[in-house]
This record gives sequence, C-alpha cells and structure tokens, in this order.
Amino acid sequence: MDRRTIQVRFRTNGSAGFTLFELVITLTVLSIMVMGTIPLVQNAVRRQNEQRLRESLRLMRTAIDDFKRDTIGSCPQGAISTGDPTRRGQGSSTSDPRSRVVIDDCTIFDIENLDRFPPSLDILVDGVTVRPRGLNLMGVSGLRPGSTNATDLNIMEEITKYYLRELPVDPMTGKSDWVMRSSYQSADDDSWDDINVFDVRSASEEEGLNGVKYNEW
Repeated sequence: MDRRTIQVRFRTNGSAGFTLFELVITLTVLSIMVMGTIPLVQNAVRRQNEQRLRESLRLMRTAIDDFKRDTIGSCPQGAISTGDPTRRGQGSSTSDPRSRVVIDDCTIFDIENLDRFPPSLDILVDGVTVRPRGLNLMGVSGLRPGSTNATDLNIMEEITKYYLRELPVDPMTGKSDWVMRSSYQSADDDSWDDINVFDVRSASEEEGLNGVKYNEW
C-alpha cells in the first residue's frame, strides 16, 4: 500500500471523521483565538469598573458640594450668616440659588471645621436636620399674625435631608474604603486629618487604562 494513502482517521458509527493532522490544526487555531480574546474580555471588564468608579466619585463629590451649599447661613461661627440671629437659616444674600434648605444642626460641626464641609462620609448617608431657606412669611402683606394661613406658613417641622442613598463601593477594591482629604490638606497627603471631607479618591494604587493611578482620579 502506498504510504501517501495511509491516513489515521477517527470514525464514529462508520462515518469518516477528521484526520489527526486536521484536528491538531483546528485545536491550535482555536487556542490562538481564545488566547487573543482573553485580554479583550479583561479590558472590557476593567473599563466597566472604571466607569463605575467615575460615577461613584462624581456622585460623592456632588453630595459634598450640595452639603457645603446648604451650610451657608446655618452656623454663625466660621460660616456666612444673615447678620440677624433671629432669622438663622431663613435666608442669605450670598446663598447659592440651588440650595433650597439650610442645615439647622450646628452640633455636627467641629470648631476646627471652619469651612463647614461634611465631617464624614457617613453623615451624607445618615442625613442632617435642615430648615427651608427663604423669607419669614409672618411679615408678608395680607397675612395677619395668628391667622390660619400665617400659622400654616410658619410651621417649622423638623426635616432631615439625605445627600446619599448609600455609600458606594469602590469597584477597584470591592470595599467602601475611600481615601478622604480635608479642605486643609494637599492632594498628596498620606492620611486624613479628620477635620472634614473635602474630596474622596479610590484606595487602589493600580494604574488605569489611561495610565493614571486610580487613587489620583
């Protein structure tokens, strides 16, 4: 028998199958394709986590800024007040128009926290007592003190405002171990001084796809 006609075949139920050479070539090609796909899948997952990190940082930084706006006119010491202690929290000419309320609990501020940024990230989730920001409606023309309308307009019920639904998890570490920085610290400080929360960053020292470490975002 001519050796050129000798072939090793795998047969199933009497039908012709692949030659051993064809099977080896097929498996080799598949292996190369799989090995080339793995980095693409890993990068796709990493890119998705990076997007979640950006969204979490933006969410927390927005909450910090919202909290800061609501402190304007709230506490006389170290904050901008209205100049009239009988109308604390009832309005301020320097308040941001986006702020609808003013924080009404000055006990949460330490004497060192003159900038009135949130003292912790947890307080953004736990909430703080606030009061509506606006004019004292008792003196509005057409409303007599003691009238039903005037009384209803001046009821000051205790209101709690929550700035975050929950504390996000850092997708790069799998924990809520955010690195915090106060308004009295530079960006390269190693540890938080516990005064206030001016900014947050990831605790991961890994490098992102953009070449910048996650803890520098």
